[in-house]
Amino acid sequence: MVSVNREGYKFYQDICIPCYQTDKHALLRPAAFMDLAQEIACQAAQQLGFGYDALHAHHTAWVLSRLHIRFSGPVRWWDTVRLYTWHKGLKGLFFLRDFSLLDQTGACRICATSSWVMIDELTRHLARPNELSPLLAPSCEVEDALEEPAPKLSMPPAMEPAGEHRVACSDLDFVGHANNARYMLWAMDCLPPEEMDRPVKEVFINFHKETKLGESVQLFRLQDGNTWYVEGRLDGKACFSVKMEF
Repeated sequence: MVSVNREGYKFYQDICIPCYQTDKHALLRPAAFMDLAQEIACQAAQQLGFGYDALHAHHTAWVLSRLHIRFSGPVRWWDTVRLYTWHKGLKGLFFLRDFSLLDQTGACRICATSSWVMIDELTRHLARPNELSPLLAPSCEVEDALEEPAPKLSMPPAMEPAGEHRVACSDLDFVGHANNARYMLWAMDCLPPEEMDRPVKEVFINFHKETKLGESVQLFRLQDGNTWYVEGRLDGKACFSVKMEF
């Protein structure tokens, strides 16, 4: 586990990008960035007192609901980068957390904002334990990696079928459902192989419904110029939606 350091309200990790997180061009995969972001978010929340252990004591857990990632420059195998994260408090039903990934010159290569909810681990319904409310407010004014929270996506009609994915053991995380980064992998696997020769500039993703072991997710896609839309559906209802701009 990479150690997490703190600068004021921000937490950061220094990371050397390993080969297994990169694609055929030796560039960091979007799903790999999501893995890195999820880990530092978990560690930062743990240090602030509202991590996995604190929530589990109340039979609740964090679940990622929306994510917006902007790629400003390439991140390559063996690059040494610094990944920052910070908690931004509550907005409506969502707890906001931002991320920025800097290269060795201090230039931002990736910035992202995320919206999280709490679920009851037993009922799988939304939860907001009052005992943690004082901890969940930011202690000071914080900056924005991306100014607007991750948006609710509106998917185009008449998307074409793009196969299906049966949720496997390798998709699951400790909450017992498919991990958020797995949806990004499924979405990118829906695209024509030639799209992988173009860098992704921006990703928007909404998580609507958890998927569990053995469930079959029907995948749909649509291209609109340099933008691809991918949606996964379970029993006819959307479980995730992705918009990717190349």
